[in-house]
Amino acid sequence: MPLTPDPAVLHGMALFAGLDREALADVVRQAHTRRVPRGTRIFAQGDPAAAGHALIDGRVKIVQTGAEGQQVVMRFIGPGEMFGTLAVFAGGIYPADAVAVADSVEIHWTAATMTALMELHPRIGLNALRIIGGRLQEVQSRLRELSTERVERRIAHALLRLVRQAGRRVDAGVEIDFPLSRQDVAEMTGTTLHTVSRTLSAWESRGIVEGGRQHVLIRKPHALVAIAEDLPPAAPG
Repeated sequence: MPLTPDPAVLHGMALFAGLDREALADVVRQAHTRRVPRGTRIFAQGDPAAAGHALIDGRVKIVQTGAEGQQVVMRFIGPGEMFGTLAVFAGGIYPADAVAVADSVEIHWTAATMTALMELHPRIGLNALRIIGGRLQEVQSRLRELSTERVERRIAHALLRLVRQAGRRVDAGVEIDFPLSRQDVAEMTGTTLHTVSRTLSAWESRGIVEGGRQHVLIRKPHALVAIAEDLPPAAPG
């Protein structure tokens, strides 16, 4: 069902940083907004990049499938983040699937509208360059992890990234505030479900994490940081 959002929903979105109230209102008027039930595929890998998207509420998973059917979770998108937009700017195809992992609300602009908005509001183009630079740094970091780090460190880094993106403080620690399966973690870190399950079970026995089928709670964030950075274990005391 189409929605009519307030321009305030764009506040905090990096692509529209620095735009005044009138410009934000113009951007919203040219957008299409809809509710997306959990499990819905918003766009598919290989499809023409027909629209740029942003998330207002919920959570979206970006998943790339290789030639032999193996899947890699590229990132999770949270409220206020753009997705599929860089492919629009490049005039290409979507490099991955975008799937809602929670009931969500997304806003999108057609490729032609995105181009017109960038011409009318040059600040959007400058912001896009900064976003591209940030995403490139993130990809480089993940490639370095995959090529140089033990799997335990890769899993710790992946969970810490999710804590930064979607961590919610609770009495027992920090909860990753959306459904996250062990298979998702395996696909984020280039390893197997068996290895992730074994690693998380070991961490659970040490009281570092607590998890279920779709739930992860970080009980000892500092211990997870120590694993990610390959620090020596703290002395008992």
